[in-house]
Amino acid sequence: MEVDGLFDADSLLLRLRGEGKDVSKATIYRTLRLLQDAGIITPFMLLDAKVTHYQLVYGRDPSDYIVCVKTGRFEALDCDDVVELRNSIATSIGWKTVGHRFVIYGVSPEAASDESRD
Repeated sequence: MEVDGLFDADSLLLRLRGEGKDVSKATIYRTLRLLQDAGIITPFMLLDAKVTHYQLVYGRDPSDYIVCVKTGRFEALDCDDVVELRNSIATSIGWKTVGHRFVIYGVSPEAASDESRD
């Protein structure tokens, strides 16, 4: 519940062990599954199915991200326009929104400059 933003099972395991907690990887995965089933967290695939990131959704506003397809680096976006667009689209077809997930995929400035040097 203290994690802000996206996290994965391995980083959570390292964090807990760093805090002196005696926890196994199996316990992490079982607990993540239970939290997901309870609607407290949601899985978030950024680029591929190799690493699943998770996001706390219970009591939080939706988060939006921009992801570099070259490096995998990602940044959270704070953009009220996305919520307005989501609500406008849903309203126009008679739906009521309960949340959203918005991800922009692109090439970061660092990755683009690396490509231009090659």
